[in-house]
Amino acid sequence: MTTMLGLSLRGREVLMVGGGAVTARRLRRFLADGALIRVVAPELAEETREIVVEHAVTWHQRRFRRGDVTGAWIVHTATGDQEVDRTVAAQCERRRVICIDASDGTIGSARLTAQASSGDVVIGVTGELGVDPRRSMEIRDAVAGLLTSGRLPVRRHRRGLLGRVDLIGGGPGPADLMTVRARRLLAEADVVVADRLGPAAELRAELDPGVLVIDVGKSPGNHPVPQHEINALLVEHAQAGKRVVRLKGGDPFVLGRGGEEVLACVAAGVPVDVTPGVSSAISVPQSAGIPVTHRGVASALHVVNGQGEITDATLAAMKDETVTTVVLMGVAALPRLTAAAQAHGIPADQPVAIVENGHSAAQRTIRSTLENVVADARAAQVQNPAVIVFGGVAAAGLLLPVTALFAESTA
Repeated sequence: MTTMLGLSLRGREVLMVGGGAVTARRLRRFLADGALIRVVAPELAEETREIVVEHAVTWHQRRFRRGDVTGAWIVHTATGDQEVDRTVAAQCERRRVICIDASDGTIGSARLTAQASSGDVVIGVTGELGVDPRRSMEIRDAVAGLLTSGRLPVRRHRRGLLGRVDLIGGGPGPADLMTVRARRLLAEADVVVADRLGPAAELRAELDPGVLVIDVGKSPGNHPVPQHEINALLVEHAQAGKRVVRLKGGDPFVLGRGGEEVLACVAAGVPVDVTPGVSSAISVPQSAGIPVTHRGVASALHVVNGQGEITDATLAAMKDETVTTVVLMGVAALPRLTAAAQAHGIPADQPVAIVENGHSAAQRTIRSTLENVVADARAAQVQNPAVIVFGGVAAAGLLLPVTALFAESTA
C-alpha cells in the first residue's frame, strides 16, 4: 500500500546525495517548494553546479557520511552507485527519515510522484506495485490537460472569509479562442457575471450546476444593469467568500470598462486579477483576412469606441495612410463618423470593411469606401456586433482572394 501526502517542504531541510543530472532535476523541484537544501557529492554535473551557484545551495564536496542524515526531513539519493544509495537508504531507515532512492524506487521509503499543478490544485501520480515513470508522466499529463482546460470539477467547497474577483477576456466569441487560464478560472468559479458578447452562452452548459450566472449584457441603447451595479455585484459576492469570474467579451481592458471594475474591487479591499483575452479589434478583422498592420500598407493601429466623441486624434489617424483605424460598437455612429472624416479631407475612396459576427457561422464582410459605406451598410442591414475597419488594409484582395474561409457579402 502506498500513501500519498501533500507535504510542505518550505523552510525544512532536504539532503541530496549525489550531484548528477537526476539531482539537478529534483533540485529545481525542491527549491520551488521552498526547501532548505544540502548537497553531498564529490563532484557536480555542470547543470547541477549552475543551480547550486545560482541559488547559493550548500554543497559538501565529499562522499556521503552517516551523520549527514541528521536534521533532514527528507533525503534524496541519486549517486549512480547502487551500493552507496542503499547505504543512504539504510541510514534513513534507522533514523526514521523519509528517503527517496532514485536508483531503485522499491528500496527507499518514498518516491516522487509525477506532478503538475493548475491554479492551486496539485496532482501527483505514482504506481502501487512498482516504478514506471513513463506511465506516471503520461497519466499526469492527461489529467493536467483536463485541469487546465476547465473540464474537471475544481470548485472549492470550503470558502474563506474573503473571496476574489477575476476579470477574464472571452475573446471574440468561440470558447476555444479563450486562454487556458481563463477556462481554468471559469471551472473554479462560484459566480459568473457575464456580458452579452463573447462565449458566455456556449460556456454556460459546461459550468457546474451550482454556479450562479448573472447576465449583465448590454446591447445598443439597452443597459439593463448599470456599470456601478455591476461593480457592486462583483464586490458583494467576493466579500461573501465566493470566487467571482467577470466574463467579458474581447479583452477586459480594450473598451471593456475593466479598469473601473478593478478600481471598485481595490477600493473595497477585494483581491482582483485580470486575464487577457483576444481583442475583437484585432481578431475580428483577422477572421475576414484583414491584417490590422501590414508592411508597406499600415504600421500603426488606432482603436475607437464608436459610441464616443469623434476626436481630433481619430480624424488624424484616419487621414494618415500608415494607420489602420478600427471602430468597435460603431454601426450607429457610422453616418456621423464618415461625415466628419470627409469634412476633414479624408479621401472618399479610402477602403472600409465591416465585419459582422466575426468568428461565427453568421460572419460576413461588407467591403466599401468612405464615400459609399453608409449606403452599403444600410442596404446590407448591418447590425451589431460588427467591427469597422478604415484604411488600406481593408481593401479587397490585399492578402487572399475571396474564399469560403473569408466570405464576402455582395449586398
